[in-house]
Amino acid sequence: MNAHTSVLGIFEPGDGWLFRARVGTKYLLLLALAVPPIFIFQWWATAAGVVLVLAALLTAGLGLRKIFGFGWYIWFFLALLAAYQLVGLRWEPAFVTPGNMLLGVLAARMLTLTTSTADLLDALTRGLGVLRYVRINPDAVALMVALMLRSIPFLAGSIEDARAAARARGKERNLALLLTPAVVNAVSFAQRTGEALHARGLPEEH
Repeated sequence: MNAHTSVLGIFEPGDGWLFRARVGTKYLLLLALAVPPIFIFQWWATAAGVVLVLAALLTAGLGLRKIFGFGWYIWFFLALLAAYQLVGLRWEPAFVTPGNMLLGVLAARMLTLTTSTADLLDALTRGLGVLRYVRINPDAVALMVALMLRSIPFLAGSIEDARAAARARGKERNLALLLTPAVVNAVSFAQRTGEALHARGLPEEH
């Protein structure tokens, strides 16, 4: 798995219970596991959420390597968050803040590893159908989610690719070599996305 797909993972058909579960059920499970710890903000709630998500993924037949197969940059970012809290001697936030982020990533992978992107977006569009009553196009919302699902791993992968190229040249610590290609790729990605949206008639003119 390359860096461009590692954050959310790649769907591969399986026969575990999560693969067979309805998409709506998986969305509700994600919310039930990932949202409460954010509001409770206690170490035990975060730990319980992570344990339950891991239990769901493992009992669905996904191995630890598949579950934790996201890039090193996620761990690096989580470590930075924990270190920032520890500097201020905030012990519980040092666990809860990165822990809740890890929980969110794992819960998202619970969806993306066991459900095709098309099925995820179809279910989301149906679920957001009520937005039509407040004059919001659910198709447009689903499209924004699709762009998010595509852009996050792409941008993360751009950073990883730039890091690999800099390392190959023996200049891994040169920030310019790390950031410049990533920024160029991000701008190019945004331009291509804008052109694709324009070709589809979005955003709609009123």
